[in-house]
Amino acid sequence: MWTPATRVQHTRVSKRYQTDLSDAEWALIAAFVPEARTTGRRRQWPMREIVNAIFYVLRGGIAWRLLPKDFPPWQTVYRWFARFRDECLFERINHALVALDRERAGRDASPSAAIIDSQSVKTTESGGPRG
Repeated sequence: MWTPATRVQHTRVSKRYQTDLSDAEWALIAAFVPEARTTGRRRQWPMREIVNAIFYVLRGGIAWRLLPKDFPPWQTVYRWFARFRDECLFERINHALVALDRERAGRDASPSAAIIDSQSVKTTESGGPRG
């Protein structure tokens, strides 16, 4: 339920797009983003802009080529997205955020038990030999 305190906390003023990260959100995930290399060509675009563009595409469900011009080029954004996907960066960020939320709620960072029911476990599509 929205209260005046939570509304102020989650207000997104001065953002270009609703999917842009706030400073607090960026502070949480900046540690997971790879640092710039000391050798080779320098980055043309800040990583925060690339992450904002990735979130824009994923949240909006649009094609990469339809990325607005005030973001980095779509090829650059897609290349970084593919790297993050292949390195499981999104899973690591999600795991860390879930652990932080559990600790904030006064629970252990990782759950101590899990429940698996028959709807969660998939078996083979066809049965094997009988008899």
